[in-house]
Order: sequence, then C-alpha cells, then structure tokens
Amino acid sequence: MPRIALVTCRPGPEVAVDPDLPGLLAAVRAAGADAEAVRWDDPDADWAAFDLAVIRSTWDYSWRAGEFLAWADRCAALTRLANPAPVVRWNADKRYLGDLAAAGVPTVPTAYAAPGEVLALPAGAEYVVKPTSGAGARFAARYTPDEHDTAVRHVERMHAEGFTAMVQPYVRAIDTSGERALQFYGGRLIHAIRKGPVLSPGTPYDVRKTAHPGVRPWRPTPAETAVAEQALAAVPGGSGLLYARVDLVDGEDGRPQLMELELVEPHLFLDLHPESVGKVAGAVVEAADRG
Repeated sequence: MPRIALVTCRPGPEVAVDPDLPGLLAAVRAAGADAEAVRWDDPDADWAAFDLAVIRSTWDYSWRAGEFLAWADRCAALTRLANPAPVVRWNADKRYLGDLAAAGVPTVPTAYAAPGEVLALPAGAEYVVKPTSGAGARFAARYTPDEHDTAVRHVERMHAEGFTAMVQPYVRAIDTSGERALQFYGGRLIHAIRKGPVLSPGTPYDVRKTAHPGVRPWRPTPAETAVAEQALAAVPGGSGLLYARVDLVDGEDGRPQLMELELVEPHLFLDLHPESVGKVAGAVVEAADRG
C-alpha cells in the first residue's frame, strides 16, 4: 500500500481552506493508498516516509516563494514530488509566459520589470498590473490610462517588496465570455470551469479579491482544448506532469489565448465536478505505484 502525502498549508486570514481536500483524501484512501494531508512547512513532517508527495493546496506559497521553492527541492530529494520540483520552480514565476509565447503558444501579451527596471505602462487602453509571483489575484489591479500615477505607485510598492512586476492588456472579452480553466490530471482532460471577471475597475491592488467569481461547469471547445494541449506540450520537463490547470480567455480575434498555466497548486473545483474525484484519486495512486 503506497504512502501518499497530499500537501497543503495552514489556513489563515488571507488563505482559503481547500474544500476538495477531505473528499479527495478519502477517495485516495479508498483507491488503495495510505494517504494523509500534510502542511508543506510542518517541521515534523517526514517526507522520506512517503512514496509520493502531491502538492495540492499550498495556497500561501506566493507569500513565501523562496521558502516554498527550497522546500520543494528538499522534498524532491527525499521522495517523489508531483509536480516535479524543476517544473514547480519554473511555473512559480509568471515569466514562464514569455517562454510559452516564444514556443508559439497563443498567449496574452506580457511585459516585465524586475526591481530597478522601468515598467512601460500602456497609454491607450485598460491594462492589468500584478507580480510575477502571486496567486488568487493578490497584488493585482486593473487600470485605465488616466490612472497612470496610481499604477506607478503600485509597481513601486511591488519593487520595494522585491517582486518583479508584469503588465498585460486588460482582455475585454473576460467581461462577456469570462475565463475558462481546463483541468488535466494523469495526462488527460478531466473537466473545465468558467468564471467571471476577477478585477473590477477601481479596486485597489492591496484589497483581497474573490479569486473565482461566478464559477460554473464548462464544456471546453475543440479550439480551447487544442491551445491547452499546445501549452502543456511546451512545458520544459512537462513529460513528468501529474496535474495542470490551463486558464484561457478570448483574444481580440475571438480565439482562445493562454492567461495562465497553473502547475503548482491549482484549485480543482471538484465540488462542481464530483465525477472527477475518482479520476483524480486513481491518477494519484497510479503515480505512486509507478515509483
């Protein structure tokens, strides 16, 4: 019987509780594993005692990215980590979008500026500023051209805290067609969801956002599935992926574009897709059995 850790974090004022974890834990046990939920920063955790550690809901990692990535390296040296530590490190910084765009994946245009660099802000349309290390729309905000000074202060604050800033055009189709998230587990598409716009005009960057407003099940189109599969095929070391969430929006031409590729700790939305619980549990136990 394989021993499996579903890796999570300590709940807190700014950290959501994973609603899927109890049911998934029970399903993994029912599928034939000795499974338990373990906090990634638990000083007493014996990672070598597990056959597989699956990063499930480490939803505080972007606050503590350096610590988390160091933990991923340590954990991977003691047991099998999913997703693999090099993939986690690559995906934890949203500059990966540049790599995928260079590989030909349709991607929302993105510019970056590390501390000490100047971020060129668009002058003629709405845009979004956020850190390259972030989750749940933390430190993200939507701006109009006449809010330039506020956006500059936003960037300055991020740089002062050591974050690299990024800017993207605000994709207007999000307000009408929303954002779609395609979930892959065990190498196959298991389900998808659609959610509404996260960033409202005038909402300060340092206010906590609702990360998944108006979420509901979604049937992905062939075009959406094709872009998702293209993105996954372009991931360095992607052959070792256990799970992935591919977030898509419609570009100005109406075709799907990649907004984000979540390979660290994606929300699975199993409450909307209970039929996927067994699929996820089976894929986790199969991964542990492969050794």
